[in-house]
Amino acid sequence: MRTVRATAAAVTAVIGAGAAAVAAGRFASAAALRTPPGGPLPTEPRLTVHATAADRVSLTRDLAALRPGRYGLAGDGFHAVVGPVQGGTPHSADTVVRRLERVTHGTLEPGDHAWLTPNLYVGDPGTALGLDHTDLDILGELGPLPAWFVPGDRDTWVIAVHGLGATREHTMNVMEALHRHRFPVLAPAHRGDPGAPRPPDGLNHLGETEWRDLDAALHHAVRSGARQVVLYGWSIGATMALRAAARSDVRARVAGLILDSPVLNWEATLRALAAAGRTPGVLLPLAVRAAQGRTGLYGDRRPGAVHLDRVAVPTQIFHGPDDTVAPWRFSRRLAADHPNTITLHTVTGAPHAAMWNADPATYEEVLRRFLTPLM
Repeated sequence: MRTVRATAAAVTAVIGAGAAAVAAGRFASAAALRTPPGGPLPTEPRLTVHATAADRVSLTRDLAALRPGRYGLAGDGFHAVVGPVQGGTPHSADTVVRRLERVTHGTLEPGDHAWLTPNLYVGDPGTALGLDHTDLDILGELGPLPAWFVPGDRDTWVIAVHGLGATREHTMNVMEALHRHRFPVLAPAHRGDPGAPRPPDGLNHLGETEWRDLDAALHHAVRSGARQVVLYGWSIGATMALRAAARSDVRARVAGLILDSPVLNWEATLRALAAAGRTPGVLLPLAVRAAQGRTGLYGDRRPGAVHLDRVAVPTQIFHGPDDTVAPWRFSRRLAADHPNTITLHTVTGAPHAAMWNADPATYEEVLRRFLTPLM
């Protein structure tokens, strides 16, 4: 009898430990699968505003605060734009002084907590950039998807789609440059965005289902007169672009791809986000398995499946070694495997989806050279 009881207790303990491990894995996977649009990624450190002046702001000394380039500075109830670290300006051992270009809304006060964000603009192309635009609803798989359309003279359209932790506002960073070269620009929302349908399970699928919303935008562009289309994506938006270029039934209209910080290995990205959310290393494999079970992120390994790593159209990748969300090594590998179609522009000192921010002028010149043959 004692043996039976001991065995039963051991089995119960094992089952309990297994259930706890499953629950822990599900909790850890939520760091990536429930990333809110417009909020900071868990990899982004929180900074404190120490002081402000007419043209500068003092922030907590951190590697993030020392990044080169221009960024949004967001917090509870405010958004500002900061420029480079100020040379010749007194810094303390605990602070960094950056140029304060403008306060978009709200006020910055000493003691406020903030984070750097890639998007410099808030609002829409009209209010933020002074560009004529039309607000559209594109019918997607789950319902209407809000989109901005900025008209241009060319019959090559650019469809720009944001990624993790961002909204359509992120696409406005490059909208002026695209408009200057007279490209029509379509910037759609996708499932889970403000004003767009929620995914049925409430989870982010890291591009594996969201690509169908980009496909709806691609069909809209073709119906509206686009002779050819360039798909431009950041983060999982780049993943969506790759999938649409491989799977869409109008993929023949895709003339090129622009991929900024592409998520090319979802497991690596999920691990990075879970780890940044303070998930213990021992639970990271459980987080990956939980994400697979909840979203079906297994990939298509059936015979005859579409190979998403075979890029057949001209492609420009912007990526760098300081991206802690989507490892740069996968972009290097993809570019090395496709030397005739892919060009990789390496950016140092930039976090995920912020390659433009580190050096806008150089980024836009690389962009112009890539787009010129597609005009």
